[in-house]
Amino acid sequence: MANMGKSPSFLFFIFSIHFFIYSLAWIDSNITTDKSALLGLKSCITADPYDFLSTWCISSSPCNWVGVTCNTRHGRVHSLNLGGMDLKGTISPQVGNLSFLVELDLSSNNFYGQIPRELVQLHRLKLLNLSYNGFHGEVPAWIGDLSTLEYLNLRNNSFDGFIPLSLFNLSRLETLDWNSNLIEGSIPVEVGRLERLKILRLSRNKLSGIIPRTISNLSSLEILHFSYNTFSGMFWIIFYTYIWFCSKLIYLVSMIYSLKDHMEGSLLICLDYYIFFIYWYFYARFYQFSFF
Repeated sequence: MANMGKSPSFLFFIFSIHFFIYSLAWIDSNITTDKSALLGLKSCITADPYDFLSTWCISSSPCNWVGVTCNTRHGRVHSLNLGGMDLKGTISPQVGNLSFLVELDLSSNNFYGQIPRELVQLHRLKLLNLSYNGFHGEVPAWIGDLSTLEYLNLRNNSFDGFIPLSLFNLSRLETLDWNSNLIEGSIPVEVGRLERLKILRLSRNKLSGIIPRTISNLSSLEILHFSYNTFSGMFWIIFYTYIWFCSKLIYLVSMIYSLKDHMEGSLLICLDYYIFFIYWYFYARFYQFSFF
């Protein structure tokens, strides 16, 4: 009697077909979620003078839209780069539904308002660049929940309030640029927990108090800008400590010069001697002079 049962290879083939169809349906469903989120953002943009977003329409895949890049593996939106497009509007809360988003760059536009809390859902986000816009309000405390963040740039906005302590939970952070805002208060001692930090820019704010010594824990630091604030105390001693901790002090020295406008008397004289020493130190090291 003929074998009426199905062979294992045939059953595997049938299973594979079903799995493939299910996968296509799953991908289509999730890219639809991404499309809806991006169209929600477009609806919050009130000015697009160069029609960059004219390709953003419901009849096409968001992976083909200007400023959008999709992950080749999952087919999901991986990065959103709308920098320098002269767009005007607010950030739609629906952007928080882009669950595979790794990079969000809205820099050099005319966005305004506050950062929507829904962005805390972007658990894969590594880069957040909102610089050169018109955002205002306090930097939200939930920013510290974006645990994968490596690059955070909020410079040239109107953010105010204090530095949230949750910020220092971002253990992977390498760049923190908040230049030219209205941030006030002091720099928390917890800043020393950002051990991977390479770039720290906090110039042109309303910061005050003494720069914490815990900054010396930032052994990877390459660029440090604190100028045009109202710091107090003998903080040049802390900078002296950087000789033993930093490997690229030329960035630090250029920053120290910009601090001179905020010092008086003996502290300024000490700073002049200190800068003179640093330059001669590096000059001698470069030419291998024996007296250093």
